Amino acid sequence: MKVLGIDSASGIASVAVLDGEVVLAETRSETAGHRADLLVLVDTVCTAAGITARELDGVAIGAGPGTFTGLRIGMATAKGIAFAAQRPLWAVSSLAALAHAELEVDPTGVVVGVLDARRGEVYAGAYRSDARSITLVGEERVLPPRELVAFVAGLAAQRDETGSMTRGGARFTGDAADAYPELAQLPGAWARTPSGVSVAKLAIAGARVDVLVNGAPTYIRPSEAEVKYPDGVPGALRKR
Repeated sequence: MKVLGIDSASGIASVAVLDGEVVLAETRSETAGHRADLLVLVDTVCTAAGITARELDGVAIGAGPGTFTGLRIGMATAKGIAFAAQRPLWAVSSLAALAHAELEVDPTGVVVGVLDARRGEVYAGAYRSDARSITLVGEERVLPPRELVAFVAGLAAQRDETGSMTRGGARFTGDAADAYPELAQLPGAWARTPSGVSVAKLAIAGARVDVLVNGAPTYIRPSEAEVKYPDGVPGALRKR
């Protein structure tokens, strides 16, 4: 199964083409200005893999949470490619993609994906390995970075059918330590961003529900415009 994986939830975009578990090609932007060159990255990996969009079996997108503009552009780009190639579009969590990369290396314990959410907050989601892929523990959250430890401690108090969810300990990964240096003291692999490889692998292992028509980014919290103008932007035309 050949799948194009895309993630632009963070400041660094990542794109890859996989054939099952085999990575045919992958690349990433090295600057935060990835939004204008996402299609260039897609063309680069497809050329390197020696395939066209119509030879893909599906397109996988990291749906967030993350930067609102990056998520919208990523989703729009993935939809455009899938629509033009007449292929399904599958969406996975960008936080899950973060955790997946670490759990592939060491499947023990829980990995907490943490991305900078700006406004003095972070996005966080805890995952652990299961028989097929990875499983979300609790719910993905947006919270102040100082509450991360308490967030994980609360999850540790939960029980499920397999016993303590923190067997093997909890570790962290993501880009949030760049914005909040105090997080670097927490164990894990910081300075990471979601990869297109993990997005594609999670999509292949998942239910593969086609979201080409109704797919939307996962924001978790309202946008700044929604916060500032809960009744609509002043001067805008009102809905009839």
